[in-house]
Amino acid sequence: MTSPLITPAELAALDGPTVLDVRWRLGGPPGLDLYREGHIEGAVYCDLDADLAAPPAGGGRHPLPEAGAFQSAMRRLGVSGGRPVVVYDDAGATSAARAWWTLRYFGHQDVRVLDGGLPAWIEAGLPTTKEVPQPAEGDFTARPGGMPALTADEAAALAGQGVLLDARAGERYRGEVEPIDPVAGHVPGAVSAPTTENLAPDGRFLAADALRARFAGLGVREGVATGAYCGSGVTAAHEVLALEVAGLPASLYVGSWSDWVSDTSRPIATGS
Repeated sequence: MTSPLITPAELAALDGPTVLDVRWRLGGPPGLDLYREGHIEGAVYCDLDADLAAPPAGGGRHPLPEAGAFQSAMRRLGVSGGRPVVVYDDAGATSAARAWWTLRYFGHQDVRVLDGGLPAWIEAGLPTTKEVPQPAEGDFTARPGGMPALTADEAAALAGQGVLLDARAGERYRGEVEPIDPVAGHVPGAVSAPTTENLAPDGRFLAADALRARFAGLGVREGVATGAYCGSGVTAAHEVLALEVAGLPASLYVGSWSDWVSDTSRPIATGS
């Protein structure tokens, strides 16, 4: 299996990739401001809210964009089907993973995430710039279905028949706090699996065998259907990425908790 991750040294040696800077913070500061302060040479800023999601009008806070809208956005950013894409952020690949998953879902075959992100790039002594490139129009064609996705009903069924991982912090899973969505708790039957535990202290992903051991402790193993959700399908993409590093396929409930609680008839569990 080709790893979905790439090291700074490997990226520096890669010939002609499209590099997307996907820095993003829930509630700010704007990632574009961070990008303008310095980024990897040649990297183009990718706006998670505008380029990787549709407006929140049903389907959660970050629903999937329509294929045509996503295709237009990626072409504007210089993405082509035959050229490798590398995505990065500065927060443990949380938002970069959403770019990785969305590109894979829409059919791009060669997308990797910079392990450790911009901090690892800088730590390796590699240069950054404030120069904003003007990429040539890409030729990427969006074809949905390249990665498995779950509806709310499918997520509910998976929680009983397989393993549904809740990628949010444990206190949100247990329903002790809910800073964003109107209702606290989790999908009944889901297992708490905070994405922070996918990373080493330096912000890089744990090794594949360590990730396999982590997920095995949560009930994930080969042959068991697995899915992940979070608040709005961002950190859950990070969970799917970690599972891919471990060699374990998984589906993403893109709408996640923000979609689940939009229907008051759906059941809600709290506690451990």
